Amino acid sequence: MRCGYCYNPRIVEGKGRFLYADVIRFLQQRHGLLDGVVLSGGECMLHKDLPAFAEMIKDLGMLLKIDTNGTSPRKLDMMIRNKLVDYVALDFKAPPKTFKEVTDSNLFNKFDKSLDVLLNADIPFEVRTTYHSDLHSIADLQEMTDFLNHKGYNGTYYIQNFLTDTPTIGDLPPSISLKSNPPIRSAFPIILRNR
Repeated sequence: MRCGYCYNPRIVEGKGRFLYADVIRFLQQRHGLLDGVVLSGGECMLHKDLPAFAEMIKDLGMLLKIDTNGTSPRKLDMMIRNKLVDYVALDFKAPPKTFKEVTDSNLFNKFDKSLDVLLNADIPFEVRTTYHSDLHSIADLQEMTDFLNHKGYNGTYYIQNFLTDTPTIGDLPPSISLKSNPPIRSAFPIILRNR
């Protein structure tokens, strides 16, 4: 994906690398100080050796959270079944009609499959959307909420205001932040937060 509001362009472009062994050494030095690790991105699920790396983290006795855009549903399912992940934050980028425009990809079906994996798994997870006023309308947020309702989601839906003072992938103007929860009908809690 190439979401215009992504605040990790260097990672998405393949710059800024750490070796798995260096990260494991770092975690070993902090044994007893850290409880868990969050793998994010870009998109952490793209790494072919992620399951082995997750196993190394779990062998250290640490909890593991994955932040994902949901484009690797089979790998996500395998990692959950093998108890390699403890919590997942699933990014819901946009409704189907604007998904390509927001993400520069045709990957909505993979996101949908990842949501199904999580809905059928015994693992805590959240769904979240980064809101940018140039990319999302309140009607879009309602459509996304309706989609989650239809799927049977009953967790908390987090809407995150786009906030950044760092370079992003796209040349987006500042977003007009939501000041309070938008007037959206939902069967589950919606929480507005700043990212």
